[in-house]
Amino acid sequence: MIRAVFFDMYGTLAGFSPSRFELQSQACADFGIRVTPEGVLKGYAAADAYMNEQNAVEPLRLRDDAGRDRLFAEYERRVLQGSSVEVTAARALEVFRRLRQIPYGLAPFDDVVPALKALRSMRLTLGLISNIDRHGGELVASLGLSGHLDLTVTSIEVAAEKPHPRIFEAALAKAGVEPREAMHVGDQPGSDVDGALDVDMTAVLLDRDGNHEGFTRCPRIESLLAVPWLVRTAG
Repeated sequence: MIRAVFFDMYGTLAGFSPSRFELQSQACADFGIRVTPEGVLKGYAAADAYMNEQNAVEPLRLRDDAGRDRLFAEYERRVLQGSSVEVTAARALEVFRRLRQIPYGLAPFDDVVPALKALRSMRLTLGLISNIDRHGGELVASLGLSGHLDLTVTSIEVAAEKPHPRIFEAALAKAGVEPREAMHVGDQPGSDVDGALDVDMTAVLLDRDGNHEGFTRCPRIESLLAVPWLVRTAG
């Protein structure tokens, strides 16, 4: 029986405001580059997968400035490739740095609070597991989600990034549940799905943008409103 449900942050509980397309469009305009909404979705899917792979090898928090620049340049280059735009690593880094100058925030997706309320009514423990260099309590408070989550675990708090077992084990310990009693929901096949499965948790892939059709390693959903049903059917 599932007693606890954990969630990833970016792409799962919250997204960028303005949107990633709006931010990319503004940054790219300074360099005469045009991107499309579909291309930005495709590009970020590839770039986020790359970022998670690299974080598993060498976490961002441990890289020096030059190492971070190389990572961010390749990340942005892959974002632009989604719109069939090819640029050098140097130009990609320039676009990324311009992007960082544009004010933005994070906002919960529309399905988040209704889903969390439904899960709360099932008397489940709810938590956050995120690869972010911020303390979780501060993060969820800024999103207005403090009253909906019981616990948070972030990479800076445990010195480990998903998919490393340590970050999942820390969440399990905080919740006081065994792996078979916990479900983790996230938007990345590598860091979220593989990480949860590796510690024997139930994994769920949230595919908001339809980038992973045909995915079979665990249940795939397109809205968090499907999570309560998955909990019930998981026994």
